This record gives sequence, structure tokens and C-alpha cells, in this order.
Amino acid sequence: MGDNELGLFLRSRREAVTPADAGLPTGPRRRTPGLRRAELATLAGVSVEYVTRLEQGRDRRPSASVLSALADALRLTPGERIHLHRLTKGAEGGFSCNGGTAPGRTVRPTVRALLDRLEPAPAVLLNRLSEALAWTDGYERLARPIGLLDGCDGGPPNLTHFVFADSRARTAFPDWDRVADDQVAALKQGPFRADRHIAALADQLTITAGAAFTERVRTLPGLPRPSGVLRLVHPEEGELRLAYETLELPADDEQLLVVHLPADEAASAALDRLTGRRSGALRAVSG
Repeated sequence: MGDNELGLFLRSRREAVTPADAGLPTGPRRRTPGLRRAELATLAGVSVEYVTRLEQGRDRRPSASVLSALADALRLTPGERIHLHRLTKGAEGGFSCNGGTAPGRTVRPTVRALLDRLEPAPAVLLNRLSEALAWTDGYERLARPIGLLDGCDGGPPNLTHFVFADSRARTAFPDWDRVADDQVAALKQGPFRADRHIAALADQLTITAGAAFTERVRTLPGLPRPSGVLRLVHPEEGELRLAYETLELPADDEQLLVVHLPADEAASAALDRLTGRRSGALRAVSG
């Protein structure tokens, strides 16, 4: 983990909540985005000095009641509350949920069967190191031409490595900055540098990608977007808009299933052409 992940997370969430969201009056002169520290302190029932200590990393073990009050004041989602709890537990050190084990690369038969049932949708199974372990034919036709499945240093294809270390990624992803943000946030969502395998990948990308990677590590909290719309440029079909959903497998697997669906009719038609199926095999996701 970074030096002050808890403080970074609290500050980013505080700056994301407007006074109006919190039921506070909005003054004409506000130089601070979101809530001021004093406003958060008032809402949470703690002192401004304590909020300052938390954000500056001088106190990293707030009590459960303070965490709950801060979470309520910041209007955290359930996922954000879980992340907040992980950050406070991670500050204690001495225990890792994965126990130092290597990222799992074994795909259970039922998970492979699930991928088969998802055809022709592009879907990929990732481990905690963002390695692609298995994927549908639909994903193969989508990702192989852009280079994403070429493999990484003799190992499985690695999505984060591709985004930061392969020059083709900036062409493949028109919203590269957003994709890069999510890749770093995903690495930081877990134990990050407390996990020696993730730390090794981070060290490699620190050298390979430089500030594009390290600045994100320094400034981004570990909260990747689990769903949304991805813009991808395919060599044959041009730019596609794909809605994606991220599904977590059981904790013992430590794997994620990412499923892509067309976000509009143009993407639906393009995916149908790539799969050689009749029009409408993959229907566009309606708003």
C-alpha cells in the first residue's frame, strides 16, 4: 500500500461531496472542491484536528464508530465502505488475506462452462494481477487484433501491463486516461504493495511507464469502476462502444469475470459481423 492510502481516500471522497449533497448552505466563495474539513468534522461529530490527522496520515486507526460516522457523512456506497474498512485494517500490517500466495491461474471447469454459455459476448476472466486466464471466442475476436492477448514476458496476457507498457494501448483505448485510472485503482483495491506479486508488477511499471503510472499510484484511491461504457478501436470495425460489467467470483478464486455487451446499435452490428452471426445476436444494451 502507499504511505497514506486512508488519507488519500478520505480526502478524495470529501472533495466529491458537495455542500448541497450534505444539506449544507452553499456560500459564494468556495476555494475547496466539495466539503471543507470543518464541514465534514461537523457532520461526523469529530474535531477538525482529527479529520486533519486522518487525511495527513498521522492517525491511521480510527475507531469503528468514527469510521461509521465518516462513512455516513461522506455518503459512501457499500463498496466504498468496504474499501474504507480494508484501508484501516491494512494499516495494521502483519496479516494478508491472500497469505502471500501467487495469483491463481487455475480456472475451474464450471467457470469455463460459464464462459462457453456467454458466447458470443466478449468476456474475459482476470486474476488479481490483471492476468487474462480464459476468455470467450467473442473476446478473442475483439482483443487479439489490438494486441491485448499477445502475452506478457512469457506469461499470460496482462491487461494492466498492456495499458501502460504497450504503445498500441493508446490507439486501442480513446479514453486511455480513464482506462489507466481504473487499472491502477484495481491494483490498489487489494493489499497492493503488501502483495509481493503486485509489488513486482508495480515496480516493473514504475520503470516502464514512469510518471503515467507512479502519479496515479500516488493520487488515486483504490476504487475501480465495476461497470460502465468502454470505447475500443478495433482494426476492422473502428470505434466500438461496449458496456461492461465486472462480476466477482468466490474469494477462494480471487478472480473477476468481465463481460462486454454492445452499448449501441452500431456496436451490436459490428460484433455480429465479427462473430459471423445473424444480425441481433448481441442486442445493444438499452439505457
